[in-house]
Amino acid sequence: MQNKITVPFVDLKAQHDLLAQELSEAIQRVMTRSWFILGAELEAFEAEFAIYCGVKHCVGVGSGTEALHLALRACGVGPGHEVITVSHSFIATALAILWTGATPVFVDIDSESYTIDPAQIAHAITPKTRAILPVHLYGQCADMDPILAVAAEHNLYVVEDAAQAHGAFYKGKKAGSMGHLGCFSFYPAKNLGACGDAGAVVTSDPQLDRKLRVLRNYGQSSKYHHDSMGFNSRLDELQAAILRTKLPYLDAWNESRRNAGECYLSTLEKRFSPPKTKVGCVPNYHLFVIQSDDRDSLQQHLRGHAIETLMHYPVPIHRQTAFRDLPHRDCDLFVTERIAQRVLSLPMFPTICGEQLAHVSACVNSFGKQAAEQTGLRPAIGLAQH
Repeated sequence: MQNKITVPFVDLKAQHDLLAQELSEAIQRVMTRSWFILGAELEAFEAEFAIYCGVKHCVGVGSGTEALHLALRACGVGPGHEVITVSHSFIATALAILWTGATPVFVDIDSESYTIDPAQIAHAITPKTRAILPVHLYGQCADMDPILAVAAEHNLYVVEDAAQAHGAFYKGKKAGSMGHLGCFSFYPAKNLGACGDAGAVVTSDPQLDRKLRVLRNYGQSSKYHHDSMGFNSRLDELQAAILRTKLPYLDAWNESRRNAGECYLSTLEKRFSPPKTKVGCVPNYHLFVIQSDDRDSLQQHLRGHAIETLMHYPVPIHRQTAFRDLPHRDCDLFVTERIAQRVLSLPMFPTICGEQLAHVSACVNSFGKQAAEQTGLRPAIGLAQH
């Protein structure tokens, strides 16, 4: 009997098995040194990741959410301010804004890339606006040139949410390197993942770098001298050592993801309309997301064929109960609302094999064919035609 093909959504064990010896050595290095906070491993990782991103500075922090929070505070964002961002993202994007005392102002996403629509930003700017927070979603870079242009025109900070975009490119520049600050999460399932929570902020601005280092460490300018109200948000030595071990492999892992993404693109029927990569951009395929008119049934169909999928952000941030008191809850976000009802994330990880990819595509396509035969309707069209 032929073995049944199973496809997990992500396979971290396979990645870690390949690096088992190196990871053990890195952890032992920290244990032998027995210095666990703000030590040599973090200093080395910060230097190496800054070089990787093409910036001058990197500040390791406790999580991707804290990276966004502290980056906004370093820009002076606070009570009475507004930050323009998107609702189609993980909730951390908006929570970081609220933690500063500022208000998130949501604009709609582009119907093809699912990232912030630059044409919507200017209309959302008010005298209270302090920053723009574009999200490089699923590893697809937001269209940064017009975003940077409108920010410069209105003297606004740009803070990139690059939590899903490690090593993605926009016109030859790495995600996180184009705004005033770039924020990364190293949550274990990210393209560059720690073995726990971890994050970083990158910048080429020495003043912002200095502010971040003070903010992450209780507001200390020197030991027991606190010049500002800071926080305890420090990337620890164990996670830094693990990230240093993985970083040299990141480009190869991203290339494997791109190959998998290209396989999906070439084999999936067009009706499932994944995000389109903008000209001049190179995604890292943190996620591979498709659309379906009957997303729930498709997920159930795939589960029946031993394929694990996830729904990323089925409830937009502005529709979350926790945000019910926001003044912009009832904003008009047609594309955001539509996408949230339709998207499904397929398995995507560096070690996914050709047999698994073929199995996923075949099962997705078979569902589409069955649905078309049952309804007698034409295949669903993309949002770009609305």
